[in-house]
Amino acid sequence: MKNLKALSDEEIDRIIEMAWEDRTPFEAILVQFDLKEQDVISLMRREMKPTSFKMWRARVQGRATKHQKKRPEDTQSFKCSRQKGISNNKISKR
Repeated sequence: MKNLKALSDEEIDRIIEMAWEDRTPFEAILVQFDLKEQDVISLMRREMKPTSFKMWRARVQGRATKHQKKRPEDTQSFKCSRQKGISNNKISKR
C-alpha cells in the first residue's frame, strides 16, 4: 500500500477525480494507485472541505457502481467518444 503522504499533487488530483466519477469503481483506484477504499476515504477527508467530503460520502455510500462486485453485469464503463484519439493528454489530429 502506498503511503498517502508520498503521493504527488497530480496523483492526488487524479484519485479525487476518479473517486467522484460514478462509474469508476474503488477497485480501479486500488489497481492504479494501490489505495484501498478506506485509504481513498481518508485522502478525500484530508483533501476536501468538510461539506464537500460529506456530500461525496453521501453520494458514493452504497452506490453499486463504485464497487465492482455490486455492479450489475450489464453496466458499461464510460468511454469518451474522443478517447481513442487522445495520446499524451493531447487530442490527436485526425
